[in-house]
Amino acid sequence: MPDSLAEQLRSDMECEGLLECFHGLKPLDRECFQVLVESEEPLTIDEIGEAVDRERSTAYRAVQRLLQTGFISKEQINYEQGGYYHVYQPTDPEKISGEMQRMLNDWYAKMGQLIQEFEDKYEGAESVTAST
Repeated sequence: MPDSLAEQLRSDMECEGLLECFHGLKPLDRECFQVLVESEEPLTIDEIGEAVDRERSTAYRAVQRLLQTGFISKEQINYEQGGYYHVYQPTDPEKISGEMQRMLNDWYAKMGQLIQEFEDKYEGAESVTAST
């Protein structure tokens, strides 16, 4: 079960922890993202796997999760003689932070709604028990 909100607020969280907090990404996903950020050019799955010392298939799954969250992008490179391969690079940090801010705003609005529902539900119960 996830930590309570109170526990999360008391903990020392780093900005990279937002990847896990907002999207449920795993430590390997975060490691792959860091490799891409530190690279001067886009990388293939094989290069990412080598950098994080994991099998190609394991690195591929981490990269797919990063693609699904929009943290990285994929580009197809075509060979002149036919065929192609993909390279991956990080998405612009402003775009990522903007998306996380939108998610936070949506979460905040949802929590406000649930708090109001809680108050509405139990406010009536309090007046009934107070009058008995």
